[in-house]
Amino acid sequence: MENQKLADLRIDHVPQTLREIAVERMRAAIVSGRFPSGYRLVERTLVEQLGVSRSVVREAIRYLEAEGLVEVLPRNGPVVATLDWERARQIYDIRLRLEAAAAADCARLSDDTARAQLADALHRLEAAFQSDDPQVLYDATTHFYEVIFTSAGHHIAWEIVHRLNGRISRLRALTLASTDRHVSGQARMQRIAKAILARDPDAAENAVREHLTEAAQIAKRLLAEDTQRSAG
Repeated sequence: MENQKLADLRIDHVPQTLREIAVERMRAAIVSGRFPSGYRLVERTLVEQLGVSRSVVREAIRYLEAEGLVEVLPRNGPVVATLDWERARQIYDIRLRLEAAAAADCARLSDDTARAQLADALHRLEAAFQSDDPQVLYDATTHFYEVIFTSAGHHIAWEIVHRLNGRISRLRALTLASTDRHVSGQARMQRIAKAILARDPDAAENAVREHLTEAAQIAKRLLAEDTQRSAG
């Protein structure tokens, strides 16, 4: 009886810390482009903008530096990391290798439970594309790929991709806004899911390759245009 009373005190969901909230807000500002490449992250300004202490801001900056979204330059201090084609190319290369293999194995190995989870993730993703909040779309997209990787048993590969997620989200924000796509990003991800649900590994792998190849081409062009504007 006493144990039942004590069970009522259990905290099932740990509330976010101020540092976690600060990291989320700053990450969103970087991903959306509100804080562009090279933007100086001045502690005093961030303290005022976020309404938190200087120590919380410092913790958040260190966390985002570990994600590759922030870099510390001599004499300039922390700035938003440069998003250039050379770095983007490496990210797309890693994604292509890991996501193509995960999609193929997910199509080959997923059971009914995993397939139901993927169908639910696709439904959530389709709804997110209609949202006015970019963070909703980024979260739904991350969940969509997490289901694919974990259902395929590619847990280590997902850890690698997840560490790159902040930088992937920056590129995703850049390419999803483009009107130059032959097929929309939403349609591309639908094709990946449908191939997996049809248990067609080759089609799933090809759908990933087509999606990321086109996204990389768009990112390369847009980043080149940004470089030209900066030089001008």
